[in-house]
Amino acid sequence: MLPISARYRDALDYAARLHAEQRRKGSGTPYLAHLLSVSALAMEWGADEDQAIAGLLHDAAEDQGGLPILEDIRQRFGDRVAAMVHDLSDTFDDPKPPWKQRKQAYLEHLQSADPAVLLVSACDKLHNLRSILYDLIAGGPAVFERFRGGRDGTLWYYDSLAREFHKHEHVQHCAAAIDRVLRDIRAELAE
Repeated sequence: MLPISARYRDALDYAARLHAEQRRKGSGTPYLAHLLSVSALAMEWGADEDQAIAGLLHDAAEDQGGLPILEDIRQRFGDRVAAMVHDLSDTFDDPKPPWKQRKQAYLEHLQSADPAVLLVSACDKLHNLRSILYDLIAGGPAVFERFRGGRDGTLWYYDSLAREFHKHEHVQHCAAAIDRVLRDIRAELAE
């Protein structure tokens, strides 16, 4: 069992401060709930402390200040955590490149990603997809209007992610969970 260390608590505080004003698209849930969920899923599926911290910080540089934040993460939590946060980000550019271009590049990156990164990434994508399902149940298909890829692009992306995660033995359980949520989403859309 992974102990909750002072270092993890520092990362939790850091994430809470960085994302204090950020909300999830649509639901308005504090963004910290997503970060906690990703970290918790990663811990449940065997993450070490660095991976659990990367789960908390996976969107920090991408959403809250780019490369200067990544360097701050490196100084606070070490090279390995910073490398994972880097690899979990799909861009540091502002403005961001076109959606499909970013998603294709991220999918290509996963093909050779470190196994530690793959676990955190799979947990992130699983939680995102579960949130989409919950929002779909609560508000109907309009949920997809808030995504740049729309319904078809969003489903393509998560199908593609699941296929990629299935190629890596240590995250196949995450891929199977993503498959199940995708089936639930498609069933909900068919009703």
